Amino acid sequence: MTIDADGARVPKYYRIKQQLLAMADALQPGSAMPAERLLAVRFDTSRTTVRQALQELVGEGRLDRIQGKGTFVAQPKLYRTLQLTSHTEDMRAQGLTPSSQMLDVGEVPADERLARLLGVAIGERVLRVERLRLAGGDPMAIETTHLSVRRFPGLRESLTRYPSLYTALAEVYGVHLAEADETIETSLSTPREAQLLATDVGLPMLLLSRHSRDAAGSPVEWVRSVYRGSRYKFVAALRRPGTPVVRRGSAPPDRELTAGRG
Repeated sequence: MTIDADGARVPKYYRIKQQLLAMADALQPGSAMPAERLLAVRFDTSRTTVRQALQELVGEGRLDRIQGKGTFVAQPKLYRTLQLTSHTEDMRAQGLTPSSQMLDVGEVPADERLARLLGVAIGERVLRVERLRLAGGDPMAIETTHLSVRRFPGLRESLTRYPSLYTALAEVYGVHLAEADETIETSLSTPREAQLLATDVGLPMLLLSRHSRDAAGSPVEWVRSVYRGSRYKFVAALRRPGTPVVRRGSAPPDRELTAGRG
């Protein structure tokens, strides 16, 4: 413990954290940070202290830890505007190549919550689609979508022919999403989520839930998505009630920050 210029008590790990941050700022995104044991020697401290400082910087999105490879200076955060778009549209808007890996697809009986969200009877069959979302080959999110089997018969087969679920809904069933309620929360990565997203167990994740409806107000899907907190930011344009909407494009208002470390 040290005392700063204002007389505040500063934990040793926090002082190490500031030194690591200065080190990271001098490096290019994607550069490897020295190993914990080397940092402990450099700063004349324990590996436990170094690890605590590194973990906080990873949690803040300044560093990125990849399983089996080490700790790296974080790439600029991707952004997603809070609007009714797909992963494919969001990634292409940022010049990235979107892709998806099917993790699981099957039918489950609707419990009370799913029945209410999808407008089906309790016990009715619901299609559950779980996909790993990638951008430029890097894992970004685990997305689990639920849809009514009765309303979308044969959707499982349609997903093999169309690159996007929303495209399949439009082309095969004539259904277009018009509105959605979306909530954003934080969570800590489970062992499975950490493995799929190439991060560590217990690191902060962004948990999104989306309930989408068509133009008639009928429920279409309920989606639960887990995003890597260190790689994503969400942007919303706010205005006071009654203020005319001025369209300025889809880029985030803090574009300079997005282009940096975010």
